[in-house]
Amino acid sequence: MDKLKALETFVAVAQRGSLAAAARAEGVVPAIIGRRLDALEEHLGVKLLVRTTRRLTLTPEGSAFLEDCQRLLAELAQAEANVSAGGSAVRGHLRVTAPAGFGRRRIAPLVPRFRQLHPDVTVSLNLSDRLVDLVAEGYDCAVRVGDLPDSSLVSVRLADNRRRVVAAPDYLRRRGTPRTPHELLQHDCLILSSEASQTRGWAFTVPGEDGRRRVMHVRPRGPLDCTDGQVLYEWCLAGLGLAWRSTWEVQADLDAGRLVSVLDDYAAPPNGVYAVFPSARHLPRRVRAWVEFLKEAFRADATA
Repeated sequence: MDKLKALETFVAVAQRGSLAAAARAEGVVPAIIGRRLDALEEHLGVKLLVRTTRRLTLTPEGSAFLEDCQRLLAELAQAEANVSAGGSAVRGHLRVTAPAGFGRRRIAPLVPRFRQLHPDVTVSLNLSDRLVDLVAEGYDCAVRVGDLPDSSLVSVRLADNRRRVVAAPDYLRRRGTPRTPHELLQHDCLILSSEASQTRGWAFTVPGEDGRRRVMHVRPRGPLDCTDGQVLYEWCLAGLGLAWRSTWEVQADLDAGRLVSVLDDYAAPPNGVYAVFPSARHLPRRVRAWVEFLKEAFRADATA
């Protein structure tokens, strides 16, 4: 016996008042409806309906069982809507991780706007420059900046991320301005020591033997490194060395003259800002809604 179908049949018969009406609504013959009810009553060991040629009456046990069945079927329908990709409900707890500096400036301000659109979603935002293992640590989505390591994760590109070598004017007055990427080896460079996208060094483009520009990497040296990009940014403002930072982080300082961009003629093509999640199959509605929201937010920011 298909228990779910039997419960649905019992409720339909009770609501419509006859086997014939329930059968017409489902598009089957009344005998099929009758066999389902017989099987249900035999399974339960109790009479649910008193059926005559003229009328159908619920027994006391049937009346109590009907209320339970209606509640259970309504809860099942709601549960299916909550988890279905096509359901309208967006609710649940969303766990997101992002790099510390980028997360503070670009992701954290978006969270209240997202919750205004989806008030039934609660959000936990983890800000860390550590490469978080989404599956092992139970995160729904990560926002990542830079080149992505090979993995089984699914990624959606949100925006371009351009990096520039910058320094405070005071540092350049004291140490001079590098004219080529190789001259960085003669300077104090501030190095982010934990980010996966910088393990190969700082990226630049240089002319190749065929005249076409190619990407090269320079591993800079310096007396200071840190796992926190915000600390490197502050050291750079203080004139302690050159830093390779994203434009979104330093543009206001460049405009105000607090920092100066160098080696712009060698700037590498932009890498990306990505939303990353474990699987595109059966993606929870809250995660799908978050990714779509990020895409719209970054698209609007790019055209502003």
